[in-house]
Amino acid sequence: MASLIYELLLIFALLMVASFAYIPVFGNADAPFRKAVFQLYLLLVIMVYFLAFWTRSGQTLAMKTWRIKLVDLNGSTIDMPRGILRFTLALLGLLGFGAGFLWALFDPQRQFLHDRLAKTRLVSTE
Repeated sequence: MASLIYELLLIFALLMVASFAYIPVFGNADAPFRKAVFQLYLLLVIMVYFLAFWTRSGQTLAMKTWRIKLVDLNGSTIDMPRGILRFTLALLGLLGFGAGFLWALFDPQRQFLHDRLAKTRLVSTE
């Protein structure tokens, strides 16, 4: 859980930088269409952040700090399609009032629902 909070702080900083890059080029997101495009842009930035780290080393900056790593069921670093699947499932679990994350409280191996479905797992690097 602490890793998730740290991750949110890093994402907030990333979104600030992404916003500063977007607004001078495309202007404020006042109109409904522009607001939707801006939100999709920010979602894409978040997705690229996670996919870049998950598919290269299996660890985001927060995961490195907390010494956890994302791997597939064979213990290997995940590939891009599995990363996209995991990200999408995690997003859906988050939008479903966090049900995908609460799943871990009842799972015998303490896995999130998106990890179960994407056939990934978090392991300790210690």
